[in-house]
Amino acid sequence: MQTYSPFAKPLYVMLKPIGAVCNMRCAYCYYLDKKELYPNSSKYQMSDSLLESFTKQYIESQTSPDIMFTWHGGETLLRNIDFYKKALAYQKMYARGRRIDNSIQTNGTLLTDEWCRFFKENNFLVGISIDGPRQYHDRYRKMNNDAPSFDKVMKGIALLKKYEVEFNIMGVVNDYNVNHPLQFYNFFKELDCRFIQFAPIVEVIDGEVTEWSVDPEKWGDFLIAIFNQWVRTDVGSYFVQYFDAALSSWMGVAPGTCIFAKTCGHAGVMEFNGDVYSCDHFVFPEYKLGNIYSKTLTEMMYSSKQTSFGNDKYDKLPSQCKKCEFLFACNGECPKNRISSTLAGEPNLNYLCRGYMKFFRHIAPYMDFMKKELMNKRSPANIMNLF
Repeated sequence: MQTYSPFAKPLYVMLKPIGAVCNMRCAYCYYLDKKELYPNSSKYQMSDSLLESFTKQYIESQTSPDIMFTWHGGETLLRNIDFYKKALAYQKMYARGRRIDNSIQTNGTLLTDEWCRFFKENNFLVGISIDGPRQYHDRYRKMNNDAPSFDKVMKGIALLKKYEVEFNIMGVVNDYNVNHPLQFYNFFKELDCRFIQFAPIVEVIDGEVTEWSVDPEKWGDFLIAIFNQWVRTDVGSYFVQYFDAALSSWMGVAPGTCIFAKTCGHAGVMEFNGDVYSCDHFVFPEYKLGNIYSKTLTEMMYSSKQTSFGNDKYDKLPSQCKKCEFLFACNGECPKNRISSTLAGEPNLNYLCRGYMKFFRHIAPYMDFMKKELMNKRSPANIMNLF
């Protein structure tokens, strides 16, 4: 059996300062129903005392001189700027010489000149959720009143660019835009976003995969189509998380994203009231590790319960996965997507397995070439010369 030590990786806990409160109602959102965990709460807002306690513990628990605070929602900008100013003040108070950075994920609809000046002055990295051009984005990403959100998001991105705030894109891939990979990818390039992440929708309601979830085969085709353009024209200029992670795996180093890591469990999430859960995708009662008011972050994140959660990513893989030639690159992807069974009837097969298998087979010779370039201290971008 594989052994997992959480001490091998830095402790990382994402913050939910507003809980599951949002000004949008995206059809595929998996987080808004988390309000049901706290039926007696009238305000889903992190208190100043909790913010200070977390900041102190989080900094003290780190073994690295560089520390990243990650703010996530709901919609993070529903907390006002004063809240984040207090957060920065607490970080400065307890830093003790550490370098502290902040990243924040937002749907972009509430961005203003004031917010963007604040982010620029304090070196925030801003993640923007946008699902491609208008016709793809507005299909599922609606405001609370069911109005389209595309124009509001584009206005927010324009403000980020105006103030030269560093930002990256999170594009959710669903049953609709998965059929238009190049339009999707080229739209982000037109925004001059150099760092692009994709998130395929895999959601189950009442035992059935939702209509907006991605088809496994189409997911593979989507990645291949974008890769074929990227590998010919964009290596070294645009950074696509899936492709960078694959090259890292081919090189035998950590992929830089938890979904392809061999084990998980080092990245937890803290809700607005101090409850800590194993992962952002596992905010369920059975994955609650405790509360920061009664246990320390170190106790919870290095607990036997969280260690088992981390080990399970590898230990519970079906034998088909453990024999797969691309196990080193895939590692069964995210456990939240392991909702299928193998032909032999083993559970815990990733729903997107067929797509990933198609993708990895396609990119293998390109990755082999780029690996050789790197091993010979040459740029992997040389692969573009072949075309």
